[in-house]
Amino acid sequence: MKKYAVSTYVYFIIPSLIGIFLFMTPVLTEEGWKVPIAILANVLATIVAPIISYFTIIMFAISAIGALMAKFIPRKNVKEPSILDTLFYVNWFWTITRCIGLVFASMVVFNFGPFAINNENTGGLLMDPNGGLVTFLFTIFLFAGFLLPFLTNFGLLEFFGTMMVRIMRPLFKSPGRSSIDALTSWVGDGTIGVLMTSKQYEMGNYTKKEAAIIATSFSVVSITFCIVVLDTVHLARYFIPYYLTVVFCGIVLAIIMPRIYPLAQKEDTYIDGTPVDYSREELPEGYNLVSHGLENALAVAHANRDPRKFIKDGSRNVIDLWIGVAPIVMAFGTVALMLAEFTSIFVILGKPFEPILTVLGLPEAAEAAQTMVVGFADMFLPSILGAGIESDTTRFVIAVVSVTQLIYMSEVGGLILGTKIPLKFFDLVVIFILRTLISLPIAALVGHLLF
Repeated sequence: MKKYAVSTYVYFIIPSLIGIFLFMTPVLTEEGWKVPIAILANVLATIVAPIISYFTIIMFAISAIGALMAKFIPRKNVKEPSILDTLFYVNWFWTITRCIGLVFASMVVFNFGPFAINNENTGGLLMDPNGGLVTFLFTIFLFAGFLLPFLTNFGLLEFFGTMMVRIMRPLFKSPGRSSIDALTSWVGDGTIGVLMTSKQYEMGNYTKKEAAIIATSFSVVSITFCIVVLDTVHLARYFIPYYLTVVFCGIVLAIIMPRIYPLAQKEDTYIDGTPVDYSREELPEGYNLVSHGLENALAVAHANRDPRKFIKDGSRNVIDLWIGVAPIVMAFGTVALMLAEFTSIFVILGKPFEPILTVLGLPEAAEAAQTMVVGFADMFLPSILGAGIESDTTRFVIAVVSVTQLIYMSEVGGLILGTKIPLKFFDLVVIFILRTLISLPIAALVGHLLF
């Protein structure tokens, strides 16, 4: 094993422990269990609430105007793109989407335009300065983006990735390093998981298929949100069996989904087009899992000793998320919420689930059917709509499925579309439906056993 200075061990251990604490260690607060990174974001969100909406508009304007201007200004260096190239040289679809996000946000903040856009259940829900998703994303992106190098730049992923590859690769078709990504998502927050997956993909550590698998299999909602969901459907006393069911469904889905369409059809190539390199995961002669993982970790820590690189990488993450991702979430999230609020599309789309729920022996199947699809717009809608159903069994199933569906356009879904992760809107629709169909019978079985 190659010898490294003691200081290199320090550069590996200390920042990695800080990263584990910030992103993966739940802390009990008045609002429930949260990871420190989310606590910091909540505190800042409260402080900047009076101005966050206007700051959001400024960032959206920079995003949209910059993308429009880039259409008429040729790139200086295509082979080595600058941060400005990365931020603004996007195709027309994403340029228009950014403009739509700006228009929607402006309508909400300055109170003009159609009621369908700027009311409190659609655009207003996303832009609420006191806890709206889009405004909160600006604070969570600030801390998560800037501090993410604690997890990614000092060898933690390489250390655990080497040891976990024999579990993650055969079970979930993903590299060992995704174990940290998965745990960060599960314990922390789905948005942090998507952020981390996107950055690892852009750095060439995940292939297109791996990034798609990880983003749609492990970026689950937090434990705190699970408690809120269960409380909304009046079943808070059943939290332990409920959460165990959610975990079991999540593991089953993470095993099945990478092996079927559309994830199985994704290219197993890195962002630059080179094919997957499994040799990265091979154990060299004379090494065991621990020694090989440690050497990989120390090599990364040694290469990232300069604090200026930490600041540069973290700052670039934040700007990229503020300008490249947040407007997309606003655009897609508002459209999805408008469809849920002002049309019958989710009632119509939910009709095919009625016979399925009936076959599974769930009471009030007709009332519950639309809750199976409305979660595509927002993760909380199924619980709100299902709260009035009398059957404990049916409400339990709704609560489980609404969390395990994972693809919510007002949060994770919109966020995925705003990143470079190679998933299209149609892919997310199919994944959402498949996750619903697979988790339904599991949730129904447990529900019948409980009630």
